[in-house]
Amino acid sequence: MAIPWRLRCVLVLGAFACILVVAAPARALDGPQLTRSLDRAMDSARAANLGAQVTDMASGATLYARNAASRRIPASVEKLFTTAAALQRSGPDARLLTRVARTGTVSAGTLDGDLVLIGGGDPSLDRAAIKRMARAVRRAGIRRVSGSVLGDESLFDDTRGGPRTGGLYDRDVGGVLGALTVGRGFSARPGGPALAAARALARALRADGVVVLGRTATGKAPEAARTIAQSRSAPLSELVRRTNQRSDNFYAEVLLKGLGALNSGLGTTAAGATAASGLLAPLGVAPAIADGSGLARANRVSAADVVALLRTMRATPGAAAFEASLAVAGQSGTLRRRLRFTNAAGACRGKTGTLSRVSTLAGICVTRSGRTLAFAFLMNDLALWRGHAAQDRALRALVALR
Repeated sequence: MAIPWRLRCVLVLGAFACILVVAAPARALDGPQLTRSLDRAMDSARAANLGAQVTDMASGATLYARNAASRRIPASVEKLFTTAAALQRSGPDARLLTRVARTGTVSAGTLDGDLVLIGGGDPSLDRAAIKRMARAVRRAGIRRVSGSVLGDESLFDDTRGGPRTGGLYDRDVGGVLGALTVGRGFSARPGGPALAAARALARALRADGVVVLGRTATGKAPEAARTIAQSRSAPLSELVRRTNQRSDNFYAEVLLKGLGALNSGLGTTAAGATAASGLLAPLGVAPAIADGSGLARANRVSAADVVALLRTMRATPGAAAFEASLAVAGQSGTLRRRLRFTNAAGACRGKTGTLSRVSTLAGICVTRSGRTLAFAFLMNDLALWRGHAAQDRALRALVALR
């Protein structure tokens, strides 16, 4: 049915008016007004267990706190601790290496030995990188391999999920965990992701005219194996950005295991948690870390610890990468559809967290007067929609602060 012209005009003008109302900035708030606004926002969440803190980044003055020292389930806000620890350990420019090494000797284009694809814990490894390494093997003068192509994932343990599933595959991780995974390990058939990766390299070699006589398998490269090709990941700053903006559970879990491998030679979630705790201690924070992604409900952090992390990271070499990894309200990542057409759009960056009856948000807002505030709202035991609404209301109030 056609809509009359006059009614169309009314609808269009009405919609435009609604946009203007939503987009209109909140009135300026002073300190006491901000406290009352945040109290109302927190109350509206109706969370049985809540922790909140807002701190001025420059002065360190706490502008608001409610149960700020009480530990709550952080959900994906946990990723802030994982990525901060990774940046502290390796720096924003570090890259993760996947290598192809050979055993034996090469004579007249024939390798009398094996090729070993050695995983370096790169969560972004893909088939394009495998093909590039295959071409590099051929450029190294190898045309025939008398032995096998082996996949080496010994940098990490062989658990495929996190602690909440006892190490078994967890579909919410978004991949099959391992030190050598192509395409997040989803191509894995019996034998695991390392075997799938080795098979991908064998196919790429054959496509480039390299004959491989042995059967593809898994194994550990001997110390004497010589590297002849390698793939470098994007800088750690980019991996951290993908982890936090997308809230990527797979990236977070792999990065945590990588911390364990770097710190103690044990590429396990538990070793990574120990390493992360040690790296974060000098920053004055002490979360209870169970995994890298926040999927485990055994994770516990306080709002005060989250805010302290956000503040102290500013004095580290990884500061720019860390803050750039946060989603921008109304624009990017997990916040792209929240707070659109409000004063907080573009003015706040944050990390969201969601589990059943858990809603969290932490990050940084720049107020209308130019002050930079760090915030953390950790809400447990509530309806998720109430948590989102309360957090959005709180961020609008923060930006309105004089």
